[in-house]
Amino acid sequence: MEHIVTVQKAVTAFADWNEPTDAELDAIELESPLILAEVELLDAQIKAMDHPENEVDTRRIRRARNRVLAARRDVANRTVAALPGGAA
Repeated sequence: MEHIVTVQKAVTAFADWNEPTDAELDAIELESPLILAEVELLDAQIKAMDHPENEVDTRRIRRARNRVLAARRDVANRTVAALPGGAA
């Protein structure tokens, strides 16, 4: 039983290092609109699989794809703007 306690102490000794850094949290926050748009697209595609194709589903998927593209553009633009140095 003493061995298990020793292993537990060794595992929890490194718990502080396993937390995300502030930079990683900022990157997640930067990409969260893109992640949500991709989830919305996936939801639209799943809904369309349940029944025969119709115009409403086609529009829903097209709008969701456009939101994903817009979110990707915004993330790319914010990433470039955040880089040090910038354009001259």
